[in-house]
Amino acid sequence: MKNCLIAFLLICFQTVKSQSNNLVWYNDLNKALPVSIKNDKPLLLFFTGSDWCGWCMRLKKEVFNYPEFKEWTDSNVVMVELDFPRRKKLDSIILNQNRELARVFGVSGYPTVWLVKPQILESSKVNFLKLGKLGYVAGGPEKWISVAQKFLNQN
Repeated sequence: MKNCLIAFLLICFQTVKSQSNNLVWYNDLNKALPVSIKNDKPLLLFFTGSDWCGWCMRLKKEVFNYPEFKEWTDSNVVMVELDFPRRKKLDSIILNQNRELARVFGVSGYPTVWLVKPQILESSKVNFLKLGKLGYVAGGPEKWISVAQKFLNQN
């Protein structure tokens, strides 16, 4: 009985720990771009099927919900969630934006995470310098961050 209680408390603590992150996700690229440019931080574009993609849910649970991930993102990137849900309806402007970005970045599966650096061209258009692409990486937040950080270090 004592072992069951200890196991239960550890599970509860881990759940509270992993859900205590207040990540700042943008869903509108037009709002994330000025923040990225002003702070000189790349964009983390997270292409997801939030309500149906098992690997997307696993990535959130095993990586995004941890304090280490929040610390890394706060220091290094501006996050944009580009969702393709099946059970909830998105605003048509956001849906069109997400479809266009998926086309531009050649997204063929979920989750896909692109790290990109926006560049403003003379014509006031935005170009995205692709730093790297990844998806689910086994091994928790430390492993995922180490792979993502390699893309940022090359820039």
